[in-house]
Amino acid sequence: MGQVDSPVFDADNHYYEALDAFTRHLDPSLGPRVIQWAEIEGRRYHVIGGQVSRAVTNPTFNPIAPAGALVDYFRGNPDGRPMHELIGTPEPIRPEYRDRDARLATMDAQGLARVWLFPTLGMLYEEALKHDPGAVVLLFRAFNRWLAEDWGMSYRDRIFAAPYITLADVAEAVFELEWALDQGARSVVLRAAAPTTASGPLSPAADGFDPFWARVNEAGITVVVHAGDAGLSSNGYAADGFSASFKGGGGMRPSIKLFAIERAAHDFLATLILERLFDRFPNLRIASVENGSEFLGPLFRKLGTTARRMPGYFREDPVVTFRRHVWINPFWEDDVDEIVDLVGDDRVIFGSDWPHVEGLPEPTDWVTELQKLPPESVSKIMGGNVSELNEWRPTR
Repeated sequence: MGQVDSPVFDADNHYYEALDAFTRHLDPSLGPRVIQWAEIEGRRYHVIGGQVSRAVTNPTFNPIAPAGALVDYFRGNPDGRPMHELIGTPEPIRPEYRDRDARLATMDAQGLARVWLFPTLGMLYEEALKHDPGAVVLLFRAFNRWLAEDWGMSYRDRIFAAPYITLADVAEAVFELEWALDQGARSVVLRAAAPTTASGPLSPAADGFDPFWARVNEAGITVVVHAGDAGLSSNGYAADGFSASFKGGGGMRPSIKLFAIERAAHDFLATLILERLFDRFPNLRIASVENGSEFLGPLFRKLGTTARRMPGYFREDPVVTFRRHVWINPFWEDDVDEIVDLVGDDRVIFGSDWPHVEGLPEPTDWVTELQKLPPESVSKIMGGNVSELNEWRPTR
């Protein structure tokens, strides 16, 4: 494990959802409309809105591939090993993936003082149900009540689980935000996608969502925009669907689906700037988590070009606005030094994605990517910055 001389706050930990995470607080009569389990050829799948979801191959997560199994692949796969060999042999699910006290013990062993905790399946299911915004609301209201019971929003002041907010219905989003605040949530999470409402898809910065953003602005709670199924179309270049990053007869091959996470985050964050959301709500803090960071350079250049072509549209340089309101969690394999140059060391946050296969086997190994930075920058990135985001900053 990497050594850090200050408390480490991991801004991207995950749980593997309990089998009843979506159904414990859902009226069983709503199962066919919202979500239920089905067994197909000996394997269990979620049926969402009447359609079998194959977003993940084993939504029971038992067995599950070891944490960080693909670390060598994301380091460039120097030995050229096939994916199935890299991912290893699935193992029985560990207690710390579903139990908060077991997770605390694991955090102690990993050298983590605190973590932000996010969904796994929960980041995928809004897309599958978006044709029925009312059902989306029902799904995540039930999900969040399970989250409060099994994990809590601020367990022992160390594990901070983020309720999932959908903007499919703005009044319901405000209701759920108020509930989250009452529960003591330190952040809320939503996917990087244009929300689909009863009127169709809308920009997240559309005026109709102002009641939600106004309450976020007033409360000063951080909004996390996390990677998930954003529903981006490949426009015929590749198969659509969250699990379609690789496809190939006779073997695995890459497609443009590999760029979907960065594309989704780019479009979401750019839209907030282009539609001047932060002018309307200057107390907003947005944390982009598990979306990568390599899109930032081209985005900043394009924002600068847009500002020059439309003098007077922006109150200030839009890149300055971005740097004030947005915090970035790079992928651990990204060039962190470059991102610090772009946004500053006070806007970069460490997140390991543990225990997902794409993450790090040991979260603090991420510090090895920061060797060129001064100690004060390392302290900020590995914990100080997200500690500030973890505290409400109300306007009153």
